[in-house]
Amino acid sequence: MAEAAFKLTARQEEAQKVMAGPATHIMLIGGSRSGKTFLIVRNIVFRVLKAPNSRHAVFRFRTNAVEASIVCDTFPVVMRKCFPGVRYTLTSKPSVARFDDGQEIWFSGLDDKERVEKVLGMEFVTIYLNECSQIPQSSRDIAVTRLAQAVDQVIGLPDGGERRTQLKPRFYYDCNPPSKVHWSYKLFVQKVDPETKQALRNPQDYAHFKIDPVDNQENVSAGYLETLHNLSARLRKRFLDGEFADATPNALFTDENLETYRVLDGKAPDFVRVVVAVDPSGSGDIDNADNDAIGIVVAALGTDGNAYLLEDATVKAGPATWGKIATDAYDRHAADCVVGEVNYGGAMVEHTIQTCRREGGQRRVPYKAVTATRGKAVRAEPISALYEQGKVRHVGYFRDLEDELVAFSTVGYVGERSPNRADALIWALTELFPGIVAGKREKKEKKAYAPPQSWMAS
Repeated sequence: MAEAAFKLTARQEEAQKVMAGPATHIMLIGGSRSGKTFLIVRNIVFRVLKAPNSRHAVFRFRTNAVEASIVCDTFPVVMRKCFPGVRYTLTSKPSVARFDDGQEIWFSGLDDKERVEKVLGMEFVTIYLNECSQIPQSSRDIAVTRLAQAVDQVIGLPDGGERRTQLKPRFYYDCNPPSKVHWSYKLFVQKVDPETKQALRNPQDYAHFKIDPVDNQENVSAGYLETLHNLSARLRKRFLDGEFADATPNALFTDENLETYRVLDGKAPDFVRVVVAVDPSGSGDIDNADNDAIGIVVAALGTDGNAYLLEDATVKAGPATWGKIATDAYDRHAADCVVGEVNYGGAMVEHTIQTCRREGGQRRVPYKAVTATRGKAVRAEPISALYEQGKVRHVGYFRDLEDELVAFSTVGYVGERSPNRADALIWALTELFPGIVAGKREKKEKKAYAPPQSWMAS
């Protein structure tokens, strides 16, 4: 059965007018599955077909993300739906779509130094930063210097003739809006230079348009909008409402860092060490509905030197229950040890863990007790540095735990409830990266290990 002819939604038609306008830099912002990426890729192909021998680039921060999201998904769908008669070949390593009249679209991540150096050794007439909330400003500033190809477009005339004129360079961006401290907000909304904070010399050259999932509901699956409505308030604002978040002053963890390094394809490396961390509630009254939960998380150190959050098993329950949950997680992940915080109840955590093992007729669990000698925010600071460096990756989504992380700032924790999930994760990561937190008797703070950074993200 033939596929129905593609048609833009009403809101996408409005976005298209902005994209065809006079601005060189154009950003589409809005919630998840609103059609932003589809619309921009469609525009790039239109530009390809207008200009023989033209060169275009699509960038995302991570190579595997641009391959999975654009090369294997959006691009072939756009070609099938909007350009069914257009021939092209698609190569890999590097990923390049080549058309009959010498046009090329290069697809690349910015985390692959060798590939980036090759791609940015060329000039382009179109550049697209997909999910620019994940891309450092320094990478954007380097990429913009390559928007330099001068190429003619061919325009058909009513009498059958042709007219040639230079194709206008375009730099496209899209994102699910991050916080207002991000360079994209300053550049496109405030119209100021992100570094100097001075007004742009050419503000008319930066245009943005907001488009949200509700504007594209005829093209998303039934129930998808309801799924977004069920997210936390923080995530609804970003993925449903498509709004920039108010910045938490001196935030230690950001949505951008969490999203940039999130693992969704299941391709985590082998692990050299796995730990289960337990952060007990400050109260023993388990029947109190307002009591805090017992933080239980599983994290691992990969052979690549990065840490991976594997499971959040946090629960509000009595010792017999949470002890079994923790030991089951230990067995399920073939963990090396259990780490437990001892401020509340002294050796209570270890006693609970070992009691559950004895009752199950199993061997003792290797256990390490840790003591909080400093405040939560102070303990979190070296961990936040690891997140900034991309040394911690979440395997999947952990909504409640991530809500707690982004509520940490240098002045303290600003969330509504005790961050037991995040505290457990901090204990786990401290165990996986020994030495990043100074001991209470050391006179100097140890700095978090800083691995060599890609020159694109430095």
